[in-house]
Amino acid sequence: MKDTAKHQGLRNQLATVLKAKGITDENVLNAVRKIPRHLFIDSSFESHAYQDKAFPIAADQTISQPYTVAFQSQTLEIKKGDKVLEIGTGSGYQTAALLELKAEVYSIERQRELFKKASLFLPKLGYKPKRFIFGDGYKGLPEQAPFDKIIVTAGAPFVPKPLLGQLKVGGMLLIPVGDSSQIMTLFIRKSAKEFEKHELGDFAFVPMLEERN
Repeated sequence: MKDTAKHQGLRNQLATVLKAKGITDENVLNAVRKIPRHLFIDSSFESHAYQDKAFPIAADQTISQPYTVAFQSQTLEIKKGDKVLEIGTGSGYQTAALLELKAEVYSIERQRELFKKASLFLPKLGYKPKRFIFGDGYKGLPEQAPFDKIIVTAGAPFVPKPLLGQLKVGGMLLIPVGDSSQIMTLFIRKSAKEFEKHELGDFAFVPMLEERN
């Protein structure tokens, strides 16, 4: 698992690209500069690692585009000590970004292959979430609720009610909603029953899978 000065240079370039696209949170840009994204994808595709695009990984999933990871992280205004629920561990790249931002992360993955891979791989890089969970993201994680922030990294055809219910008052849920393409949607919990909704533009994600019994 090599991380060289060349890789660091490519990460610095990527951060510059993201800045030009509107990522202004210096902590998020520093996370991009620090995380060895090339280690999250197959080594034969290493040359693609620091381009601002999504890339296929195992189980028909993708490692998210760096801009998307940075955009979601910036939008949620992640602060040190925030209790964050991540739906869709995937490659673990977004998980690593949340941990670089000093959040307390609980991450759920539906695909067993990815769950096993990420739960072994991330600790090797020094990234240790509070918990990795193999399970159904639509149900959230009621036993650990409420959360300051919930981030969904797959396209959901609808907004799962349990996720809204597991937010603290003042907490934020960021979720891409839609079928073939998605609208990034932010919900802010104003009170027990009141949510403020913001639509933040079009994105493309792999679908969020439900548990099939």
